Amino acid sequence: MSNADWESRYQEGDTPWEKGAPSPGLLEYLRSYPPLVGKVLVPGCGSGHDVRAISHAGNEVTGIDVAPSAIARAEGFPKTGRENYLLADLFDLPAGMQGAFDWVWEHTCFCAIDPAMRAGYVHSVADALKPGGRLLAIFYLDPGNDDDGPPYGVTKAELDAFFGGKFLLEREWMPGAAYPGREGREWMRLLKKQETMLDTGCQLLDEERNA
Repeated sequence: MSNADWESRYQEGDTPWEKGAPSPGLLEYLRSYPPLVGKVLVPGCGSGHDVRAISHAGNEVTGIDVAPSAIARAEGFPKTGRENYLLADLFDLPAGMQGAFDWVWEHTCFCAIDPAMRAGYVHSVADALKPGGRLLAIFYLDPGNDDDGPPYGVTKAELDAFFGGKFLLEREWMPGAAYPGREGREWMRLLKKQETMLDTGCQLLDEERNA
């Protein structure tokens, strides 16, 4: 689906992914684990419910979406903290956003894109993160839709194959909370971007300059 198609869906009100509230799995994580410290990117942010939930926990959060109407909706809500929204494409991020984030929160982007774009998604998320940055994500093992998608499901083996080259899996689990009808169909993962030798060299240079 093209960027224009997503905008058309918003204009037509055909947005079943918009649940009117943050992801229950995300809220469960925010209650149970240390906060997502640093700068957080939320691709495919839609109306920004997840963005505001993360921002309310004290984080600096940027939500991006390719649909102007989604960004307009998000900006129409009262701010809860240090959140902002930007009309942008994860697959073509502005230079200033590359390597700028400590965390990426994934909820409705990976499942929405054409599965043929998934390798590119992994590359783009890795590019957005700082060395050692983390991806916290909800994936749909079984999205429960009756047609061919979106949303598109994914298996754990496929997740291993897509993310294994650039990320280390730190933890995975089935969330204890989900939107009605999603129970047992979602899978959460916490992944850490692998640091390359180039990353390590740049960090050492930065430490020497700041010494």
